[in-house]
Amino acid sequence: MKSNQINTDAASKTGDQPTLTVAIEQSFPKSERVINDELAPLLFTGLNRFWIRLSKLPFIRNGFVKLTEKYMTGGWSSFLVRKRYIDERLVETIQKQNIKSIVNLGAGFDTRLFRLPEVQNMKSWEVDQPENIKAKRSAIERALGSFPVHVQQVSINFIEQDITSKLKENGYQPEEKTFFIWEAVSQYVDESSIQKMFEFFSHAPTGSYLAFTYVPIDFIKGENLYGQEFLFKKTVKGNIWHFGFDPKEIGPQLDKYGWNLIEDLGYEELNNRYVKPTGRKLGVMEVERVVFAEKMK
Repeated sequence: MKSNQINTDAASKTGDQPTLTVAIEQSFPKSERVINDELAPLLFTGLNRFWIRLSKLPFIRNGFVKLTEKYMTGGWSSFLVRKRYIDERLVETIQKQNIKSIVNLGAGFDTRLFRLPEVQNMKSWEVDQPENIKAKRSAIERALGSFPVHVQQVSINFIEQDITSKLKENGYQPEEKTFFIWEAVSQYVDESSIQKMFEFFSHAPTGSYLAFTYVPIDFIKGENLYGQEFLFKKTVKGNIWHFGFDPKEIGPQLDKYGWNLIEDLGYEELNNRYVKPTGRKLGVMEVERVVFAEKMK
């Protein structure tokens, strides 16, 4: 796929959607929430803030969930469970391993670097398209009063620019053990960009960690729609999603670049882990999976 076929503008417009879902989720009682994130609702203004506030009413927030499920089965829970999983792996790893840095690739409006107590003194980088970086900075400054000094923002076009040089220009030290987050990015870029990203990951020092999500290749090819015809039409036919992985090849792919696969999980397992204890019944997203890996060599 040629880079000029990649619709980066369309991809950038999805940056705040997962966090908007998280924000509305905070209107549910604490015992029913899949994820807790008190910062998320503070990032939005205008009509989005109006709906977040209105979602305090049970029939409004339940209506949002039902509407999402109507067009995308598991769409509501997918954003929540993947963030909860990555949050837990990040905190657990920081507490047990000698991690020095965090790099959040395609960060969008994600709040974890600003709300998790365990990361507030860690050198961190958020990498995304310029328009998302600018909007995120304004939102964080509005919510917190100032932009935290431990987070460095890096503007990039993942298709055309080199991630290594961009990070180095912004103070990242590649020899330091790093926790990399690559959440909901891989489907938006082409194969060449994927290869460049894995080449970047290959130079990470031993003892670094990586958490990322991916879409199965059979969905991208239209061979298995997993009951998500609307999503396929919007993302694949709509020239927004371009790349998928074969789950059978994730382990060998990581090994090729010096990484060891720890977990490759479907969202049914994550729903059982995070949704079931709340007593809520939410659909399962089958067209995305989440991976956790360690750099071994």
